[in-house]
Amino acid sequence: MQEIRFAIIGCGLMGREFASAAARWMHLSGMTARPKIVAVCDTNPALMDWFTTALGPLHCATDYRQTLALAEVDAVYCAVPHVLHAEIYPAILAAGKHLFGEKPFGMDRAQNRVIMEAIADHPDVFVRCSSEMPFYPGAQKVIDFVTSGAVGPILEVEGHFLHSSDINPDKPLNWKRMSKINGDYGCLGDLGMHVLHVPLRLGWKPSRVSADLVKRVSQRPDGKGAMVACDTWDNATIHAHVPHALGDFPMTLKTWRIAPGEANSWSIKVLGMHGSASFSTKTPRQWSFMRYTAGGPQAWATEDLGYTPLFPAITGGIFEFGFTDAILQMWAAFLDEMTGGNAKGFGCATPAEAADHHAVLTAALQAGIEGRTVAVDYA
Repeated sequence: MQEIRFAIIGCGLMGREFASAAARWMHLSGMTARPKIVAVCDTNPALMDWFTTALGPLHCATDYRQTLALAEVDAVYCAVPHVLHAEIYPAILAAGKHLFGEKPFGMDRAQNRVIMEAIADHPDVFVRCSSEMPFYPGAQKVIDFVTSGAVGPILEVEGHFLHSSDINPDKPLNWKRMSKINGDYGCLGDLGMHVLHVPLRLGWKPSRVSADLVKRVSQRPDGKGAMVACDTWDNATIHAHVPHALGDFPMTLKTWRIAPGEANSWSIKVLGMHGSASFSTKTPRQWSFMRYTAGGPQAWATEDLGYTPLFPAITGGIFEFGFTDAILQMWAAFLDEMTGGNAKGFGCATPAEAADHHAVLTAALQAGIEGRTVAVDYA
């Protein structure tokens, strides 16, 4: 089995998730490549202690340049605050390292263009953007249903990513609530790829959008006894018009940090004249669908899927799939495609999709602020 030596730049939550996935690689069956973490980097040395405790001796650095200079690093997983993407992502590519980067690939469209230029300058380096939710088996069922042609002319599409922890005004501020670090997109920048990955992969590119932006918590505790400004958008709802050969259709996308009662719920729903399908991580082992013929019954069916991922694993099919499994499947897709495979027909989000999602978010932000419909410019 081919071994890909990784460095992790950014040792927070998602860096730990990758380390956990790499440690569980034996869970997968039939893989031809595997990751090995050989280096970690973070400006906070304390965050690297978890990795050395869990994985043993590693090259540790507080300066990413030292990490990128290591000849033994083949690829980098970069999970740093959005404001740093345009600095560090091109540096990774210039060092000749393959890159799996966290969304949104730049804190705004200008930063994304810098990254895209760097990618174009280094065509031999493999680059993908993180987005794990479509790797749930139920999401794949919806995708397969659509691509089979079962939907027919589309009536409407909905994509949601909802959670509720920010409803607590006493939750301490972090960088994702600071526009100078997160970007002016607010919740759109952090959650936008989650709701746009599948639509863009299916070719559903909005031509124009309007948006409703909501800001309810203007300050939060700083963890040191003071209150500080919380200046990012809490919730965003995008109303998109999507051109299609079988008839244009509306698409509603929600990226909500304050969705009462929700705990990281991702969903997609497609309604069509011949068929409809939906999936939500609230019911992770099920998907629902309807097939309709003229004059026939209109009845939704719900199917239990169990553990049926794209990449086979040792878990029995009767068991339930969860978030850490989606992370593992996403990483399997990345390594498979990087080493010459086809990611079982569904690869990770591409740089082109990241750029297109920036086009949508930029238009949505303008539309929400100005209270009007804005054309999406993909140029």
